[in-house]
Amino acid sequence: MGLFGGNQMPVEGKTVLITGASEGMGLSVAKQLSGKGANVVLVSRGVEKLKDALEAVKAAAKDKGKQRFHYIAADVSAPSYAAPLLAEVRQWNDGKAPDIVWCIAGMSTPELFIDMEMSSMRRQMDVNFYGTAEMSHAILREWLAPDAPIEKEPKHLIMTASVLALYTIPGYAPYSPSKWAMRGLADTISQEVMMYPQNVKVHVVFPGTILSPGYSREILTTPEITTILESSDPQQTPDEVAEVAIKGLENGEYFVTVAWLGALMKWGMLGGSFRNNWFVDTVMAWFVSLIWIFVQPDLHGKIRKYGKTHGHPSKAKQDHQA
Repeated sequence: MGLFGGNQMPVEGKTVLITGASEGMGLSVAKQLSGKGANVVLVSRGVEKLKDALEAVKAAAKDKGKQRFHYIAADVSAPSYAAPLLAEVRQWNDGKAPDIVWCIAGMSTPELFIDMEMSSMRRQMDVNFYGTAEMSHAILREWLAPDAPIEKEPKHLIMTASVLALYTIPGYAPYSPSKWAMRGLADTISQEVMMYPQNVKVHVVFPGTILSPGYSREILTTPEITTILESSDPQQTPDEVAEVAIKGLENGEYFVTVAWLGALMKWGMLGGSFRNNWFVDTVMAWFVSLIWIFVQPDLHGKIRKYGKTHGHPSKAKQDHQA
């Protein structure tokens, strides 16, 4: 969509709010947008990490004399956290709401479904889905209010899902539903915003494996079968993911994938979702339908083989922990 339209998401002079901005992908996004001239508000839970992140983002600024930076400590899993947070942003930002909101805060604790506790799924749903939904609801109420200004340049709401919202595998039962729900929310509100006179764009970014502090925590609980199935997946640094994601947003993409595997998975499930490019996405969707003839039997074969080799998965987990 951005091949002939130039940069669809210029950030110079704009105010960008980023959740999950103290480490990993969130911090990389913040630094790179700072390098493009954005004013940045960092949101995360830990004050000390936010202070360090703020200095790194300031150091990356395109114009240190003009750009402004701020941080707010907040827990995105807390009900109704977003409206007070945005009120603080407006107070800091001369009474104006942010121009771009990018929800990146998230967590993953992989386990097999019957081995997990339901509290784990609820926690991941609270952080991943409701954390994004709360912020989306609060910012859209501001951007789309009857008295909100009608501007030529759009506001941008960006959600960060996962390739596991396109196709999931064993081990991600506590995690994947939160990202699938996010995709459903994005598909819904991306159509609803078309009814309003204000110009608002919704986007969803689908990272895969990010070599971040969060991933280091994640692999502590990852089941062995999950590791086997993911062994050939591309792995990217936070900086690589941020760079490709920002490029996709600048191109005006709705579903933004950051590696070849994510692109293939996207083409395999588009359904009625918006297309980035109707011709390319339609042709590749046909092509990927053929690929699944070979890929799915391979994945299912590995899963069945694992079960036969290791016996009951819960017993195998107990033996491994012992």
